[in-house]
Amino acid sequence: MKKYNNPVGVSKFTGLLLISPFIIGSILFIIYPFVCSFVTGLTKYDGIHSPEFTGLKNYKNMLTNRHFIKAVGVTFKYTIIFVPLKLAVSLLTALLLSTNIKGIGFFRTIFYIPSILGSNLAIAIMWQYLFTRNGLANQALELIGLDGVSWYGDDRYALFIIILLRLWEFGSTMIIFLTALKEIPREYYEASKVDGCGSVRAFFSITLPLLKNTLFVNAVLQTISALQEFSAPYMITGGNPMKSTYTVGMLIYDEMFSYHNAGYANAVSWVLFMITAVVICIMFRLTGRIRKDIP
Repeated sequence: MKKYNNPVGVSKFTGLLLISPFIIGSILFIIYPFVCSFVTGLTKYDGIHSPEFTGLKNYKNMLTNRHFIKAVGVTFKYTIIFVPLKLAVSLLTALLLSTNIKGIGFFRTIFYIPSILGSNLAIAIMWQYLFTRNGLANQALELIGLDGVSWYGDDRYALFIIILLRLWEFGSTMIIFLTALKEIPREYYEASKVDGCGSVRAFFSITLPLLKNTLFVNAVLQTISALQEFSAPYMITGGNPMKSTYTVGMLIYDEMFSYHNAGYANAVSWVLFMITAVVICIMFRLTGRIRKDIP
């Protein structure tokens, strides 16, 4: 058998050297913060004095902490309402933008712009003005003969403002759907027309089944994002009224920076991490992406 020698000047550690930046980065920015966060969650620590080991006390306190229980409920309510709505809006928009008409590239750009802007401070101020007592939303209601709504003072509507803002940022999800739609062969639709299949039936019989993997990926990504929601309720409602928009992300922020309770904040962040992991595992199980025979 012919024996091949290593190239001149190349040592056996070259591969390890090439991936060393990734290894070092993972240790410094992923593994080390994870370990530190878990250890801090087992202590009473205000960020100034030396941490005091308390074991699982922070986790036990969550079970009786009404703010934590309320935040978990709001986070799940937000996720359950928001994720299906965003998937539906993104998919329907992608279907409209998948047609080959003149100037379609311009419309795709326009629909994607909100995702670039995001929920930054300027957008948050604009959104707050839209839903004030004399804002454009109430002015539109008055034009059709309806009374204005106290969007920020009524806990029935406050969460709706946050959901609407995030729905407005559907561009990235739409692009993923649009790319998947372009991969579906046109021959399938042409054959369905020959068989007398209408547009609605073609959507449920051809488009939706072929998009199931893309739909699942978007559902997972949006679920993770929704469970970690922080910036939108923080900037627009501050968690009010009566904590109806107070998410777990806001609770972690307040415990860490307002109450200087770093130990409890890190413990809550680990619980949020575990909740997210369990929810995603359930989604994988329900869609059959985890084999039952795997232990």
